[in-house]
Formats: sequence, structure tokens, C-alpha cells
Amino acid sequence: MAADAADEHHVPTTSSPLAPPASPRAAASSNTRPDLVRDSEDLDVAPVRTDDYYDDDDPLDAADALLAQDDHHPRLTRSRASSFSVDFSGRLLQLTASTERGADGSSAAERGQRPGTVKEHVSLAGGCALVVGIVIGSGIFSSPGVVAKETGSVGTALFVWLAAGLLSWAGGSSFAELGSMLPMNGGHQVYLSAAFGPLASFAYSFTAVTALKPGGQAIISIISAEYLCRIFWHTAFEPDPRAAARGIPTVAIKLVAIACLCSISGVHMWSTKAGTRAQLVVTVFKVLALVLVFIGGLVYLGLGSHPASDFTFAGSSDKPAGYALALFSALWTFDGWDAANFIGRDVVPGSLPLMINSSMAMIVVLFLLANVSYFLVLPFDIATATTTIGLDFGRALAGPVGGLLFAIIVSISALGALNGTLYTSSRLVVAASEQGFLPRTFATFNSRQKTPINGILLSTALSTIFICFGDFGSLTLFYGVCAWTWNLAVVIGLLVLRVSEPTLKRPYRTFLATPILFASTALFLIVLSLFSKPWQSLAAFAFCVAGTVPYYLHVRPNERRKAAEGLEMT
Repeated sequence: MAADAADEHHVPTTSSPLAPPASPRAAASSNTRPDLVRDSEDLDVAPVRTDDYYDDDDPLDAADALLAQDDHHPRLTRSRASSFSVDFSGRLLQLTASTERGADGSSAAERGQRPGTVKEHVSLAGGCALVVGIVIGSGIFSSPGVVAKETGSVGTALFVWLAAGLLSWAGGSSFAELGSMLPMNGGHQVYLSAAFGPLASFAYSFTAVTALKPGGQAIISIISAEYLCRIFWHTAFEPDPRAAARGIPTVAIKLVAIACLCSISGVHMWSTKAGTRAQLVVTVFKVLALVLVFIGGLVYLGLGSHPASDFTFAGSSDKPAGYALALFSALWTFDGWDAANFIGRDVVPGSLPLMINSSMAMIVVLFLLANVSYFLVLPFDIATATTTIGLDFGRALAGPVGGLLFAIIVSISALGALNGTLYTSSRLVVAASEQGFLPRTFATFNSRQKTPINGILLSTALSTIFICFGDFGSLTLFYGVCAWTWNLAVVIGLLVLRVSEPTLKRPYRTFLATPILFASTALFLIVLSLFSKPWQSLAAFAFCVAGTVPYYLHVRPNERRKAAEGLEMT
């Protein structure tokens, strides 16, 4: 997957959203600050004490000397759209690779580090490597066949890949403005909180815990299983190299997928360090696989061979449902383009926009070249019949040995993606538990291995459910609707902030047409999926809004209670 948010744990994120930092300014200030709350009749909560909640890095705070200082653009009064969004830290779940705990479960204080600080910035080159490393994953070795099948021609398939790349790039550019405007770790959560308040931020976090992370893990597990099954099943029962994964019993793929998931979970329960060290090796494998695809296509042309597929639009599909699935499959491959925004506080100041735009330009070109290589070597009917296109590509180039080599490399790459995603999702469960959104038992670290065993077990269980009830196509659509519903909400939030906070300092400002085009296309894509695959789309929407229930039953009452306690202490 692109979404191989796989490599996210290499990021040195140490700013913790789990507890508000102690602020010298807060201690010196009066007990309450009227600008931190909305009108009582609007919000119906008491003012919040600054010694209970305060964020030194509130970008909407006129008193913040670092973020709001601008002689040419004096701050206006805090708008109603974002007035209650000041306390990011007390409500945000950690979606990056680490919480305030270290990889071994130690706290920042135990490591001799002040909470909320970073020792060094992520450089421009390092940030580009992060984004490219996360986006390039198992998706480019599985989705091209699905995209080709649903579009009906090579020309249309390449157009879909280009459209998906440009749409992801537009999203990245929009997120770059938000990241430069709100330079904090957290990505979606920070932006949704600033634009719409804590409910939207919490609902996204809930979706990430229950659907996005487990769903992504399920998809990667299935990709790993299909490649492994192609190696062993066809070796034993099906000698025909043209036979696709569809010839393998579905139950076999699901069992192998669950076995892969449980194996990686076992590694993380045994040792966090073992999981993180393995990730370094896996990154090399997935980059190697993509390089081999490029080289293979060049060698094929260099030998004077004619393209195996017709690079025209002949035979293009006229079914809207197919295009929805094709686009979501391609977008899944580009998933991870927002990775740099989750570490907005850790990058070199001012480098985030260039980091995102440079990375996306490179990735779009690489993925288009990979697809061209696939269709140069593989006949269209073979490409459309497989979700293990890397294996078939290797077979066509170098026979069974080539197929085996590609299958092994891609399998390791996919397992590495699963390894990294499981790491981040288990830490997300821990963060949710520490916030009180899940039972406290899920925040427990094993005293001996220093691993969050209960969090890993919950994440694994949710992913297993997705594997049992879905396949690659249905899960990709489900994941896509969930993810792009929230991407749409964030970009609409960007437009809202341009109106509600016009004087907020924006080191980078994308063209107005960019977020409008992104939002319009994303909305069209979501509506198209709703009409073409209503039940899967409705299930995704249900997960997106499900977070409102625990918010109003648990989180909101707790906020009011703390606000009331703050008033009693004044």
C-alpha cells in the first residue's frame, strides 16, 4: 500500500498529545482565559482553567510569539469556528509511530528528555525519503491488475493512475498549507480540530482505531497471502504460469493472511526492537522490487521485443462502478502522501510544502513508469486476471525463477508494510486507552518485554475480522471511502479556515483552485462509490460517524466535569 504507513515508526516524534504540557505562561496567567471558550449559550460549558488545559503551540492564540507574531497582519479576535479548538493536546490521539513512550515503553522523563521536545529536525531529504518510503509499498505490486480489469484498456488504466496521482498530489499540496499554518504533529486531527472542533477530531481518531488501521492491515495481509499462495499452491497443484490467484481457494488465502498477521503480531509482542530492525531490511526489498520492474521494462524494450499489450483506449469500460473501484485501488497505492503532516512539528521550518510537492512529483512518475513496464511485458488478459502482477511480470521476463524471485521480494515487502502498520496501530490503541476512549487495560505495557500486548491483540483481532469478511477489492473500496471521506473533510476545513481565520500566518498558500478541485473530485468519487457499491460505502460511512456515540456518552461529559471542577477551584 502505499499506505504502508509501514515505515512511519522511523519518525522521531516525541511531542506527546496525551497530556497537556506544563506551560510557564499558563502558571503566570490568571485562572481563566475568556478567549479559550465560546459563548456559554453556544457551548453550554464552563470556562476551562489554563492550569488544567493549555497548549503552548496553539496557532490560533494571539499571544503565541512564535506562531502568531506578524507585524503586518495583526491578529483578529478568535473566530467561533475555531475558538474551542485551542486545546489540541488534550484531545488528540497519537497517529504517528510513537507516543510519549519510547519504543520500549519508557517515558520521556525516563529517557532524560523533556516531554514535547525533539532533539533534531527532520531534514528536507529525510522527509522526502519518509514520504516516498511510506507510499511505495505493496500496492504497486497488486493494484495495477485490478485497475486494468475495471477500466478495460491500457490507455484508460494509465489515465486512472495519472488522475489518482494528481488527486493525491492536490491533497498533499492542500495539506502542505495546513501543515505550514498549524505546525504540529497529528495531521488530520489537528486540522479537523482547528476547523470544526473536537467532535470531528475525535470521530476521525475513532475511525482510525476501528477501521483505517485494521482495514489497512487486513489488505496488506491479503496481498502477502496471495503472493505466498501463488508460490506454494501453483508449485504443487497448478503448473500453468498463466493461472491467476483466482484459482486458489479463498479460504486458503484467508488462512494464510491470518497466519501472516498473527506472525507479525507475535514478533511485536515478543520484542519491539525486533520489529523496528526488520523494517530497515524490508525497505530495501520494496525499493529493490520497484527498481527491478523499471530495469525489466527497459531490458524488454532493449531486446527489440514488441509491447505485449495494446497501449490504446480500445475496449474501455462504460461501467461507473468499475471506475470507482479502479480509482480507489489506485488511490490506495498512493496512500501515505499525508505522512509528513503527522510530523509537522519535527520538520525543518518552512520545508514541509517543498517536501510534499517534491515527493509526490517523484512518486507519480515512478508509478506511471511501473505500470508502463507491466504492460510492455504482460499481455492485457494476464494483467487483468491477477492481483499478484509482480509475480507474473517476473515469470514473463525470466520464467519460473523470475516469478519466484519477485514473489519472495514482494512478499517480504508486504510483510514489512504489515509490520510497520501494526506497530503504529497498536500505539494508537495505547494512546486511545490513555485518553480514556478505550478501557485502560489496552494501555498496559508488558513489564518484561515492554510491549503493548493488549493493544496489539485488539488491533490484530479487528484486522482478522476484516480478513474474514472481505477480499482485496471490497476492503480497498471500504478503506478508500473511509479515508477519502476524512480527506475531504480536512480540505473543506482548509477552506473554512481561510474564511474564519484570514489573518492566521500562512508560510505556504496553495492556489485556491487546488483544494476546490480536490474536494469536488473527492466528493464525486465518494458519491460514485455510494451508487455503485452502496452497502460497502454505507458501512464505511457508519464507521466515520460511529465516533460521535462514545464522544457524547463519555468524552463530552468528562470535559464538562473538568470544566465545572475548574470553576469550583477559582
